[in-house]
Amino acid sequence: QVQLVESGGGLVQAGGSLRLSCAASGRTFSSYGMGWFRQALGKEREFVVGISKTGRRTNYADSVKGRFTISRDNAKNTVYLQMNSLKPEDTAVYYCAADQMGRGTGPVAYWGQGTQVTVSS
Repeated sequence: QVQLVESGGGLVQAGGSLRLSCAASGRTFSSYGMGWFRQALGKEREFVVGISKTGRRTNYADSVKGRFTISRDNAKNTVYLQMNSLKPEDTAVYYCAADQMGRGTGPVAYWGQGTQVTVSS
């Protein structure tokens, strides 16, 4: 069992930056691929970015390439999402996810509770 707790969401103006963190419980964090998803109001949850268990491989949605950066610190059981050049369309609840395959591409085994990101125009 892995518990994921996100933090770092908030309100930011367009063009600004936020850094999300996801702290994981358990000793096996380094065996999980990790990722971030988001869900805007009235829309389905969508994939944003994934990272392999070693951190060597990442996979970004086209909508965030060049603006968002995922990283992980296995010693701290934490994955990060640095979001730059934020746009109003990035407004959503952001969810941290863990996959047991270790590649960061799913399927998702565990979800965090989500953190709200709001980008004002």
